[in-house]
Amino acid sequence: MISEIRKRSQGTTIEVLTPDFKNKAGGIETVTAANPDVFNHNIETVPRLYPTVRPGSRYFTSLELLHRVKQIDPTIFTKSGIMVGLGETLEEVHQVMDDLRSADVDFLTIGQYLQPTPKHAAVDRFVTPDEFDGLARMARGKGFLLVSASPLTRSSYHAGDDFQRLRAARLARIGDSVANSL
Repeated sequence: MISEIRKRSQGTTIEVLTPDFKNKAGGIETVTAANPDVFNHNIETVPRLYPTVRPGSRYFTSLELLHRVKQIDPTIFTKSGIMVGLGETLEEVHQVMDDLRSADVDFLTIGQYLQPTPKHAAVDRFVTPDEFDGLARMARGKGFLLVSASPLTRSSYHAGDDFQRLRAARLARIGDSVANSL
């Protein structure tokens, strides 16, 4: 699909939101080779909550997927998102941020978890706008090129505008690196 979009509309920005490709050999490589502008895979929550919140997924599988994309093509922007309000601690969220930066993730989204059905995990608490601001500051301090953090943020929140901001942030960082090396 990415290749067809590129053929028909070369100026279109393409962001993909992928699964973890469990048991699908070559999936990461196939999608990366198609050259999306943004490769998104949401980590969703902290490792401790994976057994109940994401029972079919593995935290480190998701991290490795994001890291693998950057190994294949370091120019692709990578993006991931987490939900808060599930019972995670601030320290756990900071560790997820560190893990994502270790995988060279460029863009982090942080949003309020909302229980979709009674069968899903209950909301543990509602995170305040000030807490979201603090999480965004922390994430920017850890080196993410772009952070979107608010109660209503979702992984596709302002995706078109965010891509332009991502490109500008990367160019600014490259310019700063060049200036600092002189």
